[in-house]
Amino acid sequence: MNIGKPYLSIIIPAYNEGERIGSTLKAVAGFIEKQSYSAEILVVSDGSTDKTVEIAESARDHISSLRVIENKENHGKGWVVRQGMLEAQGGFRLFTDADNATPIEEFEKLLGWVKPQGIYDIAIGSIGLKESKVDRPEPLPRVIAGRMANFLIQTVAVPGIQDTQRGFKLFTAESAEAIFSKTKIDRWGFDIEVLALARKLGFTVKEVPIRWIHMAGSKVKADIYYKTLAELAKIRWWLWTNSYGIRRN
Repeated sequence: MNIGKPYLSIIIPAYNEGERIGSTLKAVAGFIEKQSYSAEILVVSDGSTDKTVEIAESARDHISSLRVIENKENHGKGWVVRQGMLEAQGGFRLFTDADNATPIEEFEKLLGWVKPQGIYDIAIGSIGLKESKVDRPEPLPRVIAGRMANFLIQTVAVPGIQDTQRGFKLFTAESAEAIFSKTKIDRWGFDIEVLALARKLGFTVKEVPIRWIHMAGSKVKADIYYKTLAELAKIRWWLWTNSYGIRRN
């Protein structure tokens, strides 16, 4: 890890999160203040048209480690997570959702598995494991759609991972830069692409049970699962044809 760079970067993708970004930043900043290591927070606005950027910018008055990246156009969650990961300076890089559905304190569950503390390059939060805790379950149609989608995702791209879509993933700087410099998916299927590329590039992934709270006002609708599956087909094709330009050993 380079001297002078933060130990941890927390990337928060945000699209029209004006009602929630303030409380999330307060929670994240409060967590960081209790730690002995240095950290930076990057809020990456995905063409927000509400007061997301204004509220995040105002938080910089009392959160010195906060950076706000404003994109004027909407590109998709995958696009802004990629942007944040590659702009980040931390030796560890976590992306977490703007609604704080996975409380930031769950980061400590991931950290212990990642090098040099652990043996993995990447640790991902999951509600698909028996030890996971879901405080407020999703509506039943979304649960059913999610399970069907995960069956196909495991079959086609990332076998053995029970929950690819949770917005709480921790990377070493090395794995983040190697993976996100190659990703192509800009929207909902980007999590699958990231994990498939991780394996293709030889990085190890640990799925970790976390506490998760279903938040009202989520922008993820049931039909997103079908759009994600269309992107899954692209990922599978790109892997078959080596469109990612990964050198074969």
